Amino acid sequence: MKKIFTYMIPLCMALSSCDFLEEDPNSFVSQGDFFKSEQQCRSAVNSTYTGLRSVYSTTLFTHLEGTTDLIRVPSISDVNAILDITPSGCNISRTVWSQGYKCVMYSNYAIAGIETAQIDSTACLKLLAEAKTMRAFWYYMLTSCFGDVPFYTMDVSDADIMNEVAKYPRMSAYQTRKAMIEDLQSCFPYDTAGNYRGALEQIRTYEMSETGRAGWAMGMTLIGKMALWNAYDTEHADSAAFWYQTGLEALLHVSDVYGELSQYPLEDLKFKYKNTPERIFEIQHTYINGQLNYSGGLATNCMPAHSKTTTVTEAGDTIEVHKFNGVEIPELGTQMKVGTCNRPNRYFYQGIQPDNDTDLRAELNMALEYEGKNFSNRSNPYMGPKFWCPYMYQTNDSNNYPVFRYADVLLMIAECYCGLQDQENYLKYLNMVKARAGLNEYVFQNWTKAHKEIRDERARELFGEFQRKFDLVRWGIWYESVVEHTDMEEILKNIKPCHRYLPIHDTQVIYSGYALDNNEYNQYGL
Repeated sequence: MKKIFTYMIPLCMALSSCDFLEEDPNSFVSQGDFFKSEQQCRSAVNSTYTGLRSVYSTTLFTHLEGTTDLIRVPSISDVNAILDITPSGCNISRTVWSQGYKCVMYSNYAIAGIETAQIDSTACLKLLAEAKTMRAFWYYMLTSCFGDVPFYTMDVSDADIMNEVAKYPRMSAYQTRKAMIEDLQSCFPYDTAGNYRGALEQIRTYEMSETGRAGWAMGMTLIGKMALWNAYDTEHADSAAFWYQTGLEALLHVSDVYGELSQYPLEDLKFKYKNTPERIFEIQHTYINGQLNYSGGLATNCMPAHSKTTTVTEAGDTIEVHKFNGVEIPELGTQMKVGTCNRPNRYFYQGIQPDNDTDLRAELNMALEYEGKNFSNRSNPYMGPKFWCPYMYQTNDSNNYPVFRYADVLLMIAECYCGLQDQENYLKYLNMVKARAGLNEYVFQNWTKAHKEIRDERARELFGEFQRKFDLVRWGIWYESVVEHTDMEEILKNIKPCHRYLPIHDTQVIYSGYALDNNEYNQYGL
């Protein structure tokens, strides 16, 4: 069930600096020589984060948001933007697969070592829960991107095991999620009275002693995410109610701790604000000119078109004037580089979230003006200040990218209640999100329209947050929705139903001895 690494785990981990948590998992050797202290165990856990920055990139944004019904990436050369994707040519496929399975391997190694480490029992349980949460996260990403994938949890401790797992075929994504949910439930146990008995603290993420780590709230959120995926699995339709209930049990615990959504300001939705109270997990970025830094590049494609001119003042001084589509925006600085401008598409800005709506999120998601000054091009909005990076240097976007946050949890709770046809609770949790956005309460009509409202509310609330394609695919409507609503003619030329998932790269299929396959792509001649 695993992938195709041609190097041994200890060497691989030794060469992988864990920049994300400022902790270098160096000198990784065999388990017999490692895991002698809590610090060594923590270093092993830190290695499970190393793929995050590589995966959560502008390319992933294009794949998960730019090939949906909400956002257009106006490029005719980017194969990801126009869905010119095949098993032999897909860079995001290679990245998600290689980084995902690398971190699964690191997780398995860390878990196996910590389980036998002679360290404080409480510290041991905390580190195990964190490592298992990260393993579940990577399987969540792999199954969400590829569907059925190889699955394994053993430590690849020698070449024989490595060769064995490299030949594993795809396993049902449903079963993979089921296994990970059960694993997480064992890490975050509750007794029959509903009291939490786990080792990781039941607190909000921003209250943790170290930012950026996977905690209790992330584990609960992952259970909810994967349970909802399983609830929509058409081959297991008879178990949908079970999975809605499974998701609810985890997500309601998060709601109990996080409380009223109104206490979390909408302003904090901007990516420039880091580790805010509503965030459950996010990709950590920093940028300091001339120093060690870790930055993304998304903001450069999410700001209005930039131009620079020089002018002479009355005092005779020559100064540069920076404008963004005809408007000065001082907060964006003067040293940025703006690339191809991603845009909300017509379906979003005219249908789901019109710019004249009372929705307070509209001015964060979209921009037609800045402080009362209209952009020159008002034919359709730019991406809003939610995505802008103030004083960005070149393309070094130091914003953090949100992965999970509390409003998402509330919408998943509403979706579970929708699936269970519990009208009172469906409205309660849906309207918590609407209320913060300044919208009137939703008036129930029927369950078909109720589910459509969930889809639209997730579009408004989670716009541009690396979520939309996953939602459309699990609902089973990605292909139809993109064909109906995309603004990109190039996508319509290339799109096939098989593009709902990424293909496994040809080199990986060959390495597996053809135990792996791209049969769904083959059906369309790709």
